[in-house]
Amino acid sequence: MFPDSWFDWNGVWTGSATILPGGQIVILYTGDTDNYVQVQNLAYPANLSDPLLLDWVKYPGNPVLVPPTGILPKDFRDPTTGWLGPDGKWRITVGSKVNGTGISLVYTTTNFTDYELLDNVLHAVPGTGMWECVDFYPVSINGTKGLDTSAGGPGVKHVLKASLDNTKLDYYALGTYFAENDTWVPDDPEQDVGIGLRYDYGRYYASKTFFDPVKERRILWGWINETDTANDDLAKGWSSLQTIPRTVLYDNNTGTNILQWPVEEVESLRLNSTDFDGVVVEPGSVVELDIGTATQLDILAEFEIESLGLEETNEVNGLCGSGATDRSSFGPFGLLVIADETLSELTPIYFRLANSSDGSLETYFCTDERRSSMASGVFKQVYGSTVPVLDGETLSMRILVDHSIVESFAQGGRRVISSRIYPTEAIYGAARLFLFNNATGVNVKATLKIWQMNSAFIHPFPLDQIH
Repeated sequence: MFPDSWFDWNGVWTGSATILPGGQIVILYTGDTDNYVQVQNLAYPANLSDPLLLDWVKYPGNPVLVPPTGILPKDFRDPTTGWLGPDGKWRITVGSKVNGTGISLVYTTTNFTDYELLDNVLHAVPGTGMWECVDFYPVSINGTKGLDTSAGGPGVKHVLKASLDNTKLDYYALGTYFAENDTWVPDDPEQDVGIGLRYDYGRYYASKTFFDPVKERRILWGWINETDTANDDLAKGWSSLQTIPRTVLYDNNTGTNILQWPVEEVESLRLNSTDFDGVVVEPGSVVELDIGTATQLDILAEFEIESLGLEETNEVNGLCGSGATDRSSFGPFGLLVIADETLSELTPIYFRLANSSDGSLETYFCTDERRSSMASGVFKQVYGSTVPVLDGETLSMRILVDHSIVESFAQGGRRVISSRIYPTEAIYGAARLFLFNNATGVNVKATLKIWQMNSAFIHPFPLDQIH
């Protein structure tokens, strides 16, 4: 859809589709008006029998929602998919803020043209600023399948997610939705939206989920922007992209987080695989994994550590330290992806363990981009998070490598880090893959299965078959 009407003259922005009983589909989207006021608009398919739904008609009575009293004209955007309440009315929520408090407004409707704003908000968190791209959906606490957006009742928790305009980070929290008054309460107030867990601890923003009724799964799409220079973006002719889609499930082992995992369809791109069993990496050493070209990979890796009984050193500051060169007794160790033969360019993805205040070992999962490119002007960071590791679990990661994009999943998807890297030497046939162990007090034993990955094929739809 194009900005061609007064109600979206300055932009057709984020929106969401809702499938209605009988198969009708509606989209609510944010338009930026000719006077720079954010409003919500309705659109519907021009031809429901078109399998691609290529053409959409904007409702002539748009906008269907304007900023309510007390909400500034530039603080009202990104309507969600609708969900049905027990009274048979649809609900949607729209992101906003009041002063510095991020909020999600709730509206009810029966026809998607007329709305009633509820007196209370779905949720609000002081100090988090404007909430963009709010998402709200149920997860089953016992199941392995995704749920329709309107699902509720026993055995269901709800995820509330917001993209924070102030920080450009996507935060989520698990909690309970009270349908009787359309409010949501976090399980842990200290892990509330905007102050607790993130979908992704790297480059990742403006994500949305949808329910796939065919395979009964909740699928998450997210956006990774560029960290290269604007001139390089112009030279290559494109800028920013979506991540590999991820399924979302509740982690019923921890009870405190969701699990994100690449959709199974990505496995159809796997080519030949190479297995490495029990590769021992001693302190301060690097081991090359001979797999051939290493620019498009799907890597599954497990790590065991064997203490050498030396005096412990845990002098690293911060959860990931200053990067993979910051050594301590129990890390860092992991993989060097998109590395050249001389290791002048490399991107470490690693675990680091440290003693916590109660004497147990805490696990950190990190990505260090500082040596990912010798090009000037590239924004490079060290990303990371703690990751829960339960008794009896091995340390595990899955890494999808795709030239300038690396998506890393720890412990079955409890934590995810997406990176953009722009190598100048470690490109195409010159890219290599290494194990590394920069710990001072442990040997690391690694077991891996690594697939070369094919490029995705675009299958053009036979447009001449559309009537």
